[in-house]
Amino acid sequence: MAALADSLRADVHRMGAGERLPSSRSLVERHGVSPVTVSRALALLAAEGLVVTRPGSGAFAAGRREAAAEPADLGWQAVTLGDRSVDAAGVSWLLTPPPEGVIALSGGYLHPTLQPARALATAMARAARRPDAWEMPRLGGMPELRAWFARTVGGAVSPADVVITSGGQQSLTTVLRALLPPGAPLLVESPTYLGVIAVARASGLHPVPVPVDADGVRPDLLAEAFAMTGARAFYTQPTFHNPTGTVLGDERRAQVLEVARAAGAFVIEDDFARHLGIVPPPPPLIAQDGDGRVVHIASLTKATAPSLRVAAVIARGPVAERIRATQLVEEFFPARPLQEALLELVSSPGWPRHLSAVRAALRSRRDAILTAFARDLPELRVNRPGGSLHLWARLPDGVDDTALAEAALRAGVLVSAGRPFFPAEAPAPYLRISYGTAASEPELAEGVRRLSTVLRS
Repeated sequence: MAALADSLRADVHRMGAGERLPSSRSLVERHGVSPVTVSRALALLAAEGLVVTRPGSGAFAAGRREAAAEPADLGWQAVTLGDRSVDAAGVSWLLTPPPEGVIALSGGYLHPTLQPARALATAMARAARRPDAWEMPRLGGMPELRAWFARTVGGAVSPADVVITSGGQQSLTTVLRALLPPGAPLLVESPTYLGVIAVARASGLHPVPVPVDADGVRPDLLAEAFAMTGARAFYTQPTFHNPTGTVLGDERRAQVLEVARAAGAFVIEDDFARHLGIVPPPPPLIAQDGDGRVVHIASLTKATAPSLRVAAVIARGPVAERIRATQLVEEFFPARPLQEALLELVSSPGWPRHLSAVRAALRSRRDAILTAFARDLPELRVNRPGGSLHLWARLPDGVDDTALAEAALRAGVLVSAGRPFFPAEAPAPYLRISYGTAASEPELAEGVRRLSTVLRS
C-alpha cells in the first residue's frame, strides 16, 4: 500500500487542481494490486489533503498546499506509548465499504434498500422539532425508551433494569469494563463475533474459546472452561449466532444458565439479531433468569441503519449499578436526538411493517444464495440459518481461507475469511458469507459465481 501511495503522490504533484485521477479499476490493473489496496492508498492521500474523493465520480487532485519546512519527528511516541496495542484490523475490514464494482458478500448491516431510510428521516425530523430535543436526557436513558426495551425483552424485566447506550459495540465495551478487571479471562464461543475479541483484548482481557457445534455452545465444555480458568463471565450470542447462525435450543439454554450459576459467573447475552429472524426466535436468556445472572445487550442497529447507534443494556442488582456508573464516566449519555428518533421509529405504525418486510426479504435472499451455492459450489457445506445476515461455509481441507478471501476480492467479490472469528487457532477453514449486504438477489448469484471461479482456480 505504501508503494502505491508513493506512486500516486508523485502523480498528484504533477497534476492540476481538480484533475481526475485514473479510476480504481485502472489503478488495480496498472499496479497489479487489490481494490482494497487502492482504496486505502486513496484514503491516505485524502487524509493528507492531496486528493478529494467524490462517491460515484472518483478521486481528484486537491489544491496546492505549502509543504512544511521539515516533517515533525514523532518517533518519541512509540517509546511513550509502550507495548500495548489495539488491533482494529478485523473490525476495520468489516466496516470498509467495498470498492467500486465489487459485490459485497461481507458486512454486518442491511443493504441501504432494506433500511427504513424514509421512516428514519421522518422520525428524526419529528424528534428535532421538539423544544427540548437538544437538552440533556435523563441519566440512564429516556424513560419511554427504557420501557419499550423492557416490554420487548419480556420476562420480569422492568424499565428500571434498562440503561440506554450508544450502540451494541459501545455496550460490549462498557459491560466488559464493568464486569472484569484487566488480565481476567473471558469465556467466549468459538467461533464468535470478532468485535468482542477485539474489545476484550483492547481492555486487557484474555478471551478463552469454548467450542460450538450445530446446536450452539456445548454446556459440558463450558463447565470445563469455567473450572479450568476460574472465569467469572461468559459472552454468548444464543440467538442467530454470528458467524454460524445457530440458535441455542431450550435444553441447552437452561444448562448454560445452570453452569454459570454453579460457577458464580455472569452470562453476557448479545441479542443483536432478534429482529432479523426468518423464523420466530426463542425468548432471550434474560427472560429465564431468576437471579440476575444474565447481562443482556439489545441492539436495533442491525435492523435499521449503521448510524442509529442506540442500544440497551439490561441487568439487575449490583452489576446494574456498576454498568450504569461505568457508562456515565465513559460517555455521559447517548445523544438525546438519537434516543428521541428511535422512540419515534419503534412507536410508529410503520415499525412492524418494516420488520415484516425485512424478514421476508432476508428469507428470499437466503434461499436465493443457497440455490446459487447448490448450483455453483455444491461441494461446500453451507448452513441454512433461521435469521440474521450470514451463511457459514465450510471450505475443503487445505484451503487457506484468508488467501481465498483476498483472491475473491481481486475477482470482484468481498467475503470474510473465517479465521478472525476464532479466538484461538481455527480448527478448519471457513468463510462467512453475508446475504443481506448485496444490492439484489441477482447480485448474490453473481457473487457466488465469482467465488466459485476463484475457488476452482
